[in-house]
Amino acid sequence: MTHPNLRPRLPSVSGRGLAAAAVALGLGLVPLGLLPGTPAPRAHADPVADANRQAALVDQEDQRIMQTRSVLSAILMIGGQATAQWKRPQIFGSAQGKTLVLPATPTGRPYTVADLAKYGGQYFRRQGDGSFLLGIHVFVADGAKLLLASGTSPLVLRMGSLPGAFSSIVSFGGTIQIKGTQRAPVQITSWNPRVNAPDRQVADGRAYIRAVGGEFRMDHTKVSDLGFWSGRTGGIALTGTDRPSSATKHLNKQQRHEAKKKRQQQQQNGGSTGGGPGDIETETPGGTATHVPAADLVTGSITNSTVTGDAFGLFVSGSNQTQITSNEIQNSLVNGLVMHRFAKNANIANTTVRGSRGDGFVLSRATEKIRVTNCTAEKNGHDGFTLNGKALADGPSASGESLESFGDSSINNSLAKDNGHYGIELLGGDKLSVQNSKVVGGDMGIVVRDAATNVQISGNQLTGQVRQGISLRDGVRDANLAGNTVDGARTGIYLRSSSATLLGNTIKGAKAHGISVIGSAGGSQIRDNTLSGSGTSAVSTSRSHGKVVKEDNNDDGWHDTASLWMKVQRYLTPLNVIWTCVFAVVIFSMVRARNDRQRIGRLGLHPYTLQQPLEKRQVWSLPRRSAHPQPRPMPARPGPMPGAMPGAPAMAGAGAGGLGGNPLAAAPGQPVAGRHAVPPPGGPSASPTVPGNVPRPAVPQPVAPHASQTTGPRPVPPPATPPHPTPRGGVPQPQRRGV
Repeated sequence: MTHPNLRPRLPSVSGRGLAAAAVALGLGLVPLGLLPGTPAPRAHADPVADANRQAALVDQEDQRIMQTRSVLSAILMIGGQATAQWKRPQIFGSAQGKTLVLPATPTGRPYTVADLAKYGGQYFRRQGDGSFLLGIHVFVADGAKLLLASGTSPLVLRMGSLPGAFSSIVSFGGTIQIKGTQRAPVQITSWNPRVNAPDRQVADGRAYIRAVGGEFRMDHTKVSDLGFWSGRTGGIALTGTDRPSSATKHLNKQQRHEAKKKRQQQQQNGGSTGGGPGDIETETPGGTATHVPAADLVTGSITNSTVTGDAFGLFVSGSNQTQITSNEIQNSLVNGLVMHRFAKNANIANTTVRGSRGDGFVLSRATEKIRVTNCTAEKNGHDGFTLNGKALADGPSASGESLESFGDSSINNSLAKDNGHYGIELLGGDKLSVQNSKVVGGDMGIVVRDAATNVQISGNQLTGQVRQGISLRDGVRDANLAGNTVDGARTGIYLRSSSATLLGNTIKGAKAHGISVIGSAGGSQIRDNTLSGSGTSAVSTSRSHGKVVKEDNNDDGWHDTASLWMKVQRYLTPLNVIWTCVFAVVIFSMVRARNDRQRIGRLGLHPYTLQQPLEKRQVWSLPRRSAHPQPRPMPARPGPMPGAMPGAPAMAGAGAGGLGGNPLAAAPGQPVAGRHAVPPPGGPSASPTVPGNVPRPAVPQPVAPHASQTTGPRPVPPPATPPHPTPRGGVPQPQRRGV
């Protein structure tokens, strides 16, 4: 630690370098190695070296702040006269420069510019133009207050910033209030006394203002060219702390009773506003495992102010109920306005971020219930608005963070115009919303991705996007898009591996698709949308799978430019191809059955042309037993049998080849007497004969009645062999080909 009264000896220099050296040493900022006459580090000569140098400076600043706080706390715990002496403002020295420590006053009176001049001595000087040059770090201790206010004329504060050495104003549990008026705003900027101009080189560090816990308020202030590298050293930073503060020590008995009564009343009403000093902020498990006492969350407001050229325009983390309204942030080197870890219940309204190299507005992970209203993000290098609700961890982690996502933040009635990447981007989270806002230009308008759930996008107007107006992709679930108007984008609304309900949206001037659905989209509904433009399809779902409901969409204004092959491809889905093959096989089988190669010669003939009428078919009968059994026939003997009646015919024996006692039985394979049988010689009444030329009495044969008997049967001569059931005798056959 450097003694406060130790002064390095000036090297032999002359002219302007001597004046700059005197100012630098008088301000207590510059190490010996950075004095005039010694080579200064070249800014931006090597991006990697610049990054390493800035990161090291941030680490040195953290160490300086913690050492200052630790020394002050140790001294205050000693007690006695020594402690009373150290309760006055003191200058602490360290390897990182000198620090003016402002402890809490017994009366609670805030420190002012006059006090800085009184206790800062040569490190806080009034310049000839009426401005003040700050050449030392200022530390506002726990319970202390610093007020920088304009009087009848504007307060102009120039914070010394030289290569490798710079000034800062940091409160740790205290209060910083910067208060100007509309006619006399406070002006704060970095200042390089070597060039007598603001410091615009960040590679070697730059002046900044930071509130760690406690309270920060800034109104009607113009801030420019502050900050470097990190958010907490980025310019104007409001950060909470995980270290316990002693805010309750600075309350008298009456104030403590009033705070307790207020807390009890809030608990009875079931509400919470972040609690008072000493309260523990409790909430439903699932947000984060980090324990943050309410007294260590920073709070405050920034209103009616302008921030130009800072590394981070405004940076807020570990805060509760911060109000940021009616501000303008321009040309930030990284992002414009950043709400970082554990910032919640904040209200951002009527604020414009323009010309940032990164994003305009950023709501990082672990932020909740932040309302962005009537804000404008214009001509930023990346996104206009970014809302990130993803969890802090996706598995076991060293800090034990929860896997639950964050959300309940919204963008309302805002404008994103001509930003380099997207207008508005939502990453993960739950219950994020974008409503009644306008997005002009950009590669895409509103992009939702990384498994966001229950997203509400409604009433927005999007014009002039290059690719897609609204894009939902990469696992978004249960999103609702209603009442949005997209004009001029190549694709109006794009869904990829996501599910959403699209209701009452209007797409104008699309050049590829009005609505395009790709990948898993089961449960999506596309209803009552109005689509106009020209392209290959108004609503394209051919590349999606899962049930997608499309109902009552109006595409009368859509001009289909798809080619014939593209139209065919719309129906070449796997399921359609399978069913087409099934029907083709059935039809082919039917045609082949009707037109078999063996029946090709019958083409042109009636299928029943070669069939014979039923009454013309030959009747055949199989042998059968008689219903009445006959006696066994006797062996044949010559002459009549003894006792036979005269004139009776003799019975033929089995060996004679006669019929064995069944006069009605016919020989197998021979026609029986019927309506189509050929009558025996001699007429129908002729009697059959038996061997031995013995006549047999004729037995009448029954004839079945038939309608054809009115004209009589036409006899057909019996064939030598049993015919086909469909006899073809006497019918000309067509010539067969290929047999």
